[in-house]
Amino acid sequence: MIFVTVGTQEPFDRLIKAVDEIIPELEDQEIIVQAPMKSYKPIHFKTFKFIDPIKYNMIFNRADFIISHAGMGTILSAMTTGKTLIIMPRLIKYGEHRNEHQLHTAKKFKSLNYINVVDDENELKAVLLGKNKQQLLVSKRMGEYASDELIDSIRKYINPK
Repeated sequence: MIFVTVGTQEPFDRLIKAVDEIIPELEDQEIIVQAPMKSYKPIHFKTFKFIDPIKYNMIFNRADFIISHAGMGTILSAMTTGKTLIIMPRLIKYGEHRNEHQLHTAKKFKSLNYINVVDDENELKAVLLGKNKQQLLVSKRMGEYASDELIDSIRKYINPK
């Protein structure tokens, strides 16, 4: 199952349209999409503007992989669960966001080789339809809680006795 999630605040028509165009070429792939819609209405799946947190987590955990905008909530969720994640950043030049923080986030995670990053719709299609789909990175795993070293460092900063 593929789970596509783009947050609840802003639509991301460019990503949704790309996924809609790819789905017919994927063999019997179940897809669940959480996305507010703007002007593009998908043909091959329905979308949910909002999914309650309990159901969202169940879907997220059941998914074979997740496709998302470069939102930190989704990135951190994938890294704590060890899920395969493909992100495509929203871009200011398309009016998808107010600044380029998602682009910067995507570039940093790509340079660290922590998650799968595609720069545009064509790359997304190539990854999903290509033979190298089996070579997608499983997100670098991180714990649910801060490391002892980080907590000690913060404690020393707050209370430098």
